[in-house]
Amino acid sequence: MNNNAVKELLYKMADDALIIGHRNSEWTGIGPMLEEDLAFSSIAQDKIGHALALYTILHDVLGEPHPDQLGFMRKEKDFHCCQYVEQPIGEYDFSLMRQFLFDNAELLRYEALTRSSFEPLAQLARKAKGEIKYHVMHGDTFMKQLGNGSEESQARLQSALNNSWHLALGIFENSEFEKELIQEGIFTGEEELKRKWLEKITPTLEAANLKLPATEENKIVYGGRKGSHSEFLTPLLNEMTEVVRTDIDAEW
Repeated sequence: MNNNAVKELLYKMADDALIIGHRNSEWTGIGPMLEEDLAFSSIAQDKIGHALALYTILHDVLGEPHPDQLGFMRKEKDFHCCQYVEQPIGEYDFSLMRQFLFDNAELLRYEALTRSSFEPLAQLARKAKGEIKYHVMHGDTFMKQLGNGSEESQARLQSALNNSWHLALGIFENSEFEKELIQEGIFTGEEELKRKWLEKITPTLEAANLKLPATEENKIVYGGRKGSHSEFLTPLLNEMTEVVRTDIDAEW
């Protein structure tokens, strides 16, 4: 097994989960209605739990630093998250669209990983996919309800989809170890994941009266997997690690 290939996969999954978990948590107390306040808070808690589980595999199985160090002590350039998860929460329509697009991709990723040849990841995937199913159910439901609501709600969702599209496609940025991951049966690969994702989200978007934007390859936002991030990540990390940095040697 190529340890570097597995590490890269785990890091990008963990970092995605940690950062979008933090972003989703920012809706706590300010959701547009109580149901959504609770939903985004619950999804955030699950995401951060998934990040911890992945960091723990990196530490316990692959010899990487302690999960607390991985989550709180790395610099921006050392994170492997896609730039989509870094974006501020914006208006509710943007956050809802991100939750829908991201979690549909994550569910398919975890479902594929239940058959991974790397057993610690396969075990986690079998557990985590059950939680992510509820995240997908949430996003799919609200897409259809708001897409079939008023003219304004449908228009706002379409605008959020248009603004999200090329960021969302950055989720599927290929790893330099893509061939190894596929050949060794660790993961089916980003291109296969993107194909299944498009098949999954298209009927839901159509049911919500939304049109899939045209894809312009030169506009897809890549770089996050290789440490190139938006201007939003460093302020987020500073906020997220503020308490830890008051005493880096403390035991919490």
